[in-house]
Amino acid sequence: MSVLFGLLTALLWAVSTLSSSRSVRAAGQTTVVAWVMLVGFVETAPLVAAVGVPPALDGPAVAWLAAAGVGNVAGLLLTYAALRIGKVGIVAPIVAAEGAAAAAISVLLGERLAPAAALALAVVAVGVVVSAVAPDPEPDPDSDPDSGPGADPGAGTGPIRAAHPLRGALLATAAATVFGISLFASGHLSSTLPAPWILLAPRLVGIVLLTVPLAARRRLAVPRPVLPLVVISGTAEVLGFFTYTLGARHGVAVTSVMASQFAPLAALAAFALFGERLGRLQVGGVLLLVAGVSATGLAVSS
Repeated sequence: MSVLFGLLTALLWAVSTLSSSRSVRAAGQTTVVAWVMLVGFVETAPLVAAVGVPPALDGPAVAWLAAAGVGNVAGLLLTYAALRIGKVGIVAPIVAAEGAAAAAISVLLGERLAPAAALALAVVAVGVVVSAVAPDPEPDPDSDPDSGPGADPGAGTGPIRAAHPLRGALLATAAATVFGISLFASGHLSSTLPAPWILLAPRLVGIVLLTVPLAARRRLAVPRPVLPLVVISGTAEVLGFFTYTLGARHGVAVTSVMASQFAPLAALAAFALFGERLGRLQVGGVLLLVAGVSATGLAVSS
């Protein structure tokens, strides 16, 4: 179950990454995160009201919720900043190390893995690193950044015009670190609190810290083509964290690393939809990730 829900999480987060990579180029990361949190809050609040206040909502649980919420919002801000200046194929694999970070935390704090599963998770981690550090292919001099597959300059849907690989990689690395903390905190709460409460924490933090202040300063407006993108991102984020929470009940480490497979999914989709090209070493990293996923599934099911 942890493998199944982890891979479903990867698919949803890939959708969110792809839509966000286009919207941030038109509206900026802070505004996009504010909208994503608003959409998620609207979708999550009725679920929270339906389940009511859980008995386990005590002081320590609130502290874990705060860690999960702040880590998620900070991770999204850093990720979207990276996507604004870097390619999906570079940023997504680095951010995917969030799963490895959460898995490392869970193992350090006592969760045990079978040797075969641990080896498979190591292969996944190597694939993430290779995908992250591999160089981009040389740009095609005859290509037009605003006329590629799916290009729409108003929504920033063409290939990125001027990438900054080093800055993007640094931002993505920071995002992976704080996301790892958020993922582990969410997994820690998965057995004691209902999923809607865990989902609400980042959305509430985002509403308080970003959406309300931007709305008060009348800086929440976005171009019309961006609105569907932020709705897709917000909805996919909510569904993705819901499936992650379900998977974490069966094993935080496996679910976390399986969820990191959103990176190759997003990179391949960016190539097909936006014309973002992958280099040979990047393809090698993707193949390592796929092999790691298959090996992990076999190790866990045996």
